[in-house]
Amino acid sequence: MSAGVGAMLRNCCLPGFCEWDGGRGGGLRNCLVVAERTGKDGTNENGGMSVHVYTLLCRPPGSRKHTHTHTRLVFFLQISFSCCGFERRFMLQQHRHAVDNTTMTHQYPALTPEQKKELQEIAQKIVAPGKGILAADESTGSMAKRFTPIGVENTEENRRRYRQLLFTADQRIDSCIGGVIFFHETLYQKTDDGVPFSKLIKDRGIVVGIKVDKGVVPLAGTNGETTTQGLDGLSERCAQYKKDGADFAKWRCVLKISSTTPSELAILENANVLARYASICQQNGIVPIVEPEILPDGDHDLQRCQYVTEKVLAAVYKALSDHHVYLEGTLLKPNMVTAGHSCTIKYGSEEIAMATVTALRRTVPPAVTGVTFLSGGQSEEEASMNLNSINNCPLAKPWALTFSYGRALQASALNAWKGQLSNEKAATEEFIKRAEANGKAALGKFECSGSGGAAGQSLYVENHAY
Repeated sequence: MSAGVGAMLRNCCLPGFCEWDGGRGGGLRNCLVVAERTGKDGTNENGGMSVHVYTLLCRPPGSRKHTHTHTRLVFFLQISFSCCGFERRFMLQQHRHAVDNTTMTHQYPALTPEQKKELQEIAQKIVAPGKGILAADESTGSMAKRFTPIGVENTEENRRRYRQLLFTADQRIDSCIGGVIFFHETLYQKTDDGVPFSKLIKDRGIVVGIKVDKGVVPLAGTNGETTTQGLDGLSERCAQYKKDGADFAKWRCVLKISSTTPSELAILENANVLARYASICQQNGIVPIVEPEILPDGDHDLQRCQYVTEKVLAAVYKALSDHHVYLEGTLLKPNMVTAGHSCTIKYGSEEIAMATVTALRRTVPPAVTGVTFLSGGQSEEEASMNLNSINNCPLAKPWALTFSYGRALQASALNAWKGQLSNEKAATEEFIKRAEANGKAALGKFECSGSGGAAGQSLYVENHAY
């Protein structure tokens, strides 16, 4: 800073805040020049005008740093005229004002220590070692897609019967299922004995969750991209779900990889929607599962998927920070990093694991309690094998890495059931088998059986929607 400018700054000091240091070199104490803009308007070769605008951050007496609280800004305009070698400087305007604290970074309303403790404990319980999530939150329309191939009519009673055979599986699933995501209808259904499904699950020490989004809708101004609706009335719904036994929630956003997508608009829009949902959930005592799914549709390779996954997750966690979401009380439900379904290159599970963990390490803060992967159309066996490889990846992994599977836990059970009462026991056994396999994979102890049948069949559905 020049001596002339310093002299001008000295005259602008706020009493009790900024101080002029008259020592060698001169300068301002408790004050920091944070911006300077210079513009020139020359009228001829011998004269002209230069404008200097400085912004000062001043700290109050006794403060050790430039804190946001009670910070003052000083703005002043210095205009210099020069003509025929003579220069005259004078202050045209000096303006000082206090900045309202709400314009600075501020968290409001904050969660209480008790609320934070409850949220973190719920999240930790869901992803306890060897445990993951059963995603049984398929909508009525999605259940029709499941039932049609096996010849079962999509009625409310059939949906209840099918989910009952999952929820009443014996104690073997208690060690590998930490949470169950319900659809709204299912949360209020009961067993044949009249026990509410939510109570049945809770009594087993499993956490009850609920799907709260209302599906994807087109995002105007994009090439077929979407955003997710359901924020209207979400706080009231969360409050009611909490009373009805739900302790965590799920919200799904969808992005696609192509030569033009995902666009920056779609990434930012979906990130902010997820952040608003997460903040609302936490205010109501519900742990939010944040699900930014990148669909496997397309012919992109593994590197392209990793790049897009990193960009999406970086935007999501920036938005969560902006919305003051308590990360220790959240879970992430991402896609694994895999090549597009139409990609001609086939990658091994170790390559998928390395790309996935690398993407997470570059974007997901260690404060996040757990990562619960979606299966993304992989076969049951693939989903278990890739999860196992992820947990055995040699890179450091500060989060619990587990599963939140729907199709990859249920496909074999559904095929065994076929809507027949006599098949319910066999169907339940198939479900238990997959739950145990994924529980082992969450610990890195799964051994591929190499079995064919339903477990080895791809579950990919183009443009998949719940």
